[in-house]
Amino acid sequence: MNNSTETQTKSGFDFGKIVSKLGPLLALIVLVIIVSALNTSFLGINNIMNLLQQVSINALIAFGMQFVILTGGIDLSVGSILALSGAITAQLIVSGFSPIVAFLIGAACGAVFGALNGLLIAYGGAAPFIVTLATMSVYRGLTYVLTNGNPITGPAMNDSFSFQFLGQGYLFGIPFQVYLMVLGFAVFYVLMHKTAFGRKTFAIGGNEKAAFVAGVKTKRILIWIYVIAGFLAAIAGLVLTSQLGSAQPDAGTSYEMDAIAAVVLGGTSLAGGKGKMSGTLIGALIIGVLNNGMNLLGISSFFQQIVKGIVILVAVLLDRKQAKN
Repeated sequence: MNNSTETQTKSGFDFGKIVSKLGPLLALIVLVIIVSALNTSFLGINNIMNLLQQVSINALIAFGMQFVILTGGIDLSVGSILALSGAITAQLIVSGFSPIVAFLIGAACGAVFGALNGLLIAYGGAAPFIVTLATMSVYRGLTYVLTNGNPITGPAMNDSFSFQFLGQGYLFGIPFQVYLMVLGFAVFYVLMHKTAFGRKTFAIGGNEKAAFVAGVKTKRILIWIYVIAGFLAAIAGLVLTSQLGSAQPDAGTSYEMDAIAAVVLGGTSLAGGKGKMSGTLIGALIIGVLNNGMNLLGISSFFQQIVKGIVILVAVLLDRKQAKN
């Protein structure tokens, strides 16, 4: 009798563990089925390509955000970094710089902005929420100063094949930015799960003081983590600028919320120390399907904000419940 009970308990535990691991994927599948049933055009090839374009930008930001959240931190400035890096790149192109050179400078600027966040957090001793809330305002303000509140565009951008191709080009029938998303996923999956840097990131999230005592140079790792977040936000900014054909001063507004939602929905703990890159990709797909589905169903953008807010709240509550268990 005891053996039977033990077997059932063990079986139930295993079942719960499997459901916990596959939760985000199951949620994505259910969401796709529901949206497809409500609107048959959802599975059309044109809509799928449009969906992947939308997801790729959020996924790139979310990959960087996951490193930050794994340490128990948060980065609210990524949307502003996206806008500022895109504006710098566009300004360089219209000023006569080669688009390739402008891309490299724009991406490097994003990494520098991220490094500033990391330095303030690691050596300033301030909470990530406060630091990145402040730099979010600073970077957005700099974007408005650089653009004078107007979009940056010009013939040099519209006539450049490389600039147009980044956000509007197709390769073998698939948007080029989707390849960037897949490449970003592969690179940062390996960095997170297969390298010493990744193990140290998880260690800091689990217990930063213990990691320091164990010999992890926590401040250096933290700085590099925010560099990654800034760099990926900048890459997303370059893609969005190319997609729009101009640098918009308000680009990336609230993108940090979609990125955080993707990470949390993917199973990464807000307390840090737990998460998978594959989960974040699935989380980004969930957010993308949710946005795309609501657009197809003609749901007002105001109600969409409410729905996304509820989804994030539910994900956070589930995360806290799992943390207690």
